[in-house]
Amino acid sequence: MADLLGFDVKSPVVLDAMTSDIIKSSEIEGIALNADDVRSSVAWQLGIDRVGVPSSDRYIEGVVEVMFDAVHHYDEPLTQERLFRWHSALFPNPNRLAHITVGGWRKGDMQVVSGQYGKEKVHYEAPPSKDVPQMMDEMLLWINTADLDPVLKAAIAHLWFVSIHPFSDGNGRLARTITDMLLAKSDATPYRFYSMSTQIALARKEYYDILEQTQKASLDITAWLLWFLGRMMIAVDIAMKTIERSLNKATFWESHRHVSMNERQTKMVNMLWDGFDGKLTSSKWAKINKCSPDTALRDLQDLVAKGILVRTDSGGRSTGYDLAK
Repeated sequence: MADLLGFDVKSPVVLDAMTSDIIKSSEIEGIALNADDVRSSVAWQLGIDRVGVPSSDRYIEGVVEVMFDAVHHYDEPLTQERLFRWHSALFPNPNRLAHITVGGWRKGDMQVVSGQYGKEKVHYEAPPSKDVPQMMDEMLLWINTADLDPVLKAAIAHLWFVSIHPFSDGNGRLARTITDMLLAKSDATPYRFYSMSTQIALARKEYYDILEQTQKASLDITAWLLWFLGRMMIAVDIAMKTIERSLNKATFWESHRHVSMNERQTKMVNMLWDGFDGKLTSSKWAKINKCSPDTALRDLQDLVAKGILVRTDSGGRSTGYDLAK
């Protein structure tokens, strides 16, 4: 379905998916990013001129660059140097982070802890730091050479990476970056139409629970694989609906390219295609477009006469309008 999309149609879908992926991956770790800045940086990387310039925030620029390096160069080997480069991009001001080893394996031991001081709960204790270099060498060799379906490899690599916890900070974000890299390899395209990080963020408690259960159990990781694949199925299903809506929208504009519409009408029809919140009425039209009620009603009646919109019910000002199918 995605292959049917032209660049003008495909780009907004990819822009939304990658923006959401970056924002939600950071959100899982309690880091709130400015959505507009992320979107601008992603748009700049995609070459969508109309959205603007990249963000001036060095952290946002870094996380966007890491994502693009991962998915646009999915066929390149994942090496220690590449991981160190990604990690450095997540922490652009290392001098202010004396407790973090930036661009290198962690030096001390690592525990995943929650709860108030004195009442902490240890969810997971990572391997000793002295074992990290060898463990990561083994994992990277496996990622680069193992003959395994890339989707399963993405799920296993994610679990393996967060279990080693090789960095002082940023392990979750980099685990999800590796996941996106391997999924891009599975899809054989750098364009991301679905976001695993968004689905993980929506099930954040489940995510941490299944990680803890798996890490404290045996070497049987079936439950983790099933959970991962379940979230991926949801992500792909949402993406398919988004792509289908984009195809229908593109078809609509192609078939109505000779129908004259003013800027207000074009704007509102696009809003309906993109998922208008609630019922469209003349009063909402007037408010959104900052025009008079009479102008709003004329705009709507004109679109009804042209077969673009239909009335969904009657009742004066409460009359609703929707796209004609």
